Amino acid sequence: MFSYIRLEVVRVLRDPAYVIMGFVMPVAMYLLFTNLGVTGADRVSAAVYVMVSMAAFGAIGSAFNNGTGVAEDRTAGWLRLLRTTPLTPARVVAGKAITGMLVVLPAICGVSLAGALLNGVHLRAWQWASIVPLLWVGSLPFILLALAFGYLFSGQTATVLNIAANLGLAVVGGLWMPVEGFPGWMRTLSGWTPSFGYADLPRRVAFGQAPDAGTALILAGWLVVFGALAVYAYRRAGRLT
Repeated sequence: MFSYIRLEVVRVLRDPAYVIMGFVMPVAMYLLFTNLGVTGADRVSAAVYVMVSMAAFGAIGSAFNNGTGVAEDRTAGWLRLLRTTPLTPARVVAGKAITGMLVVLPAICGVSLAGALLNGVHLRAWQWASIVPLLWVGSLPFILLALAFGYLFSGQTATVLNIAANLGLAVVGGLWMPVEGFPGWMRTLSGWTPSFGYADLPRRVAFGQAPDAGTALILAGWLVVFGALAVYAYRRAGRLT
């Protein structure tokens, strides 16, 4: 199992698309958003606010890239080959999910380090110790959704869906701009999206507030939905391959 996970992680890390979308882009966007046209006290708040948003955006992008790899594996016959190994189906899925949890870390850590080292973000130790784990654990619903896309669709279709979902969730979830500027109906819709809840929980901690229980429940609900979808998708893929 460990060897399988290591193989999957190495394969992802060697993918240029992962390096660009999962690490370079969120760090670059973070530095761009916080160093152009924002000054004074607003820059201090923006550095913290956007840091969490871009770390979330990068993690979601890495999760979807992992799902695209699943679709490509199906097309290449890799999943069919894995069924001839001692790895059980449950361990294969678990291994891919664990891979997803590992490959989201560079985006989270990279943006956080950029905030601390380049943008002067100063948070207490307990805040850092809460924000990073919240971003890490909170990425699981997106990892499962991406796996579902990978098991359900071809590589090309899954790639399009993953890009669309990544950008759509980023916009509607308020990762690129504060939801306070949205129209009323869109603000209400945003509150029910997994991407809003994902960023809102650590963002509240970053500003010294307690995470909202209702937001946490919504995110947990999406975790259950996407988890069930991933299980269904894998079983369906097993019948078709």
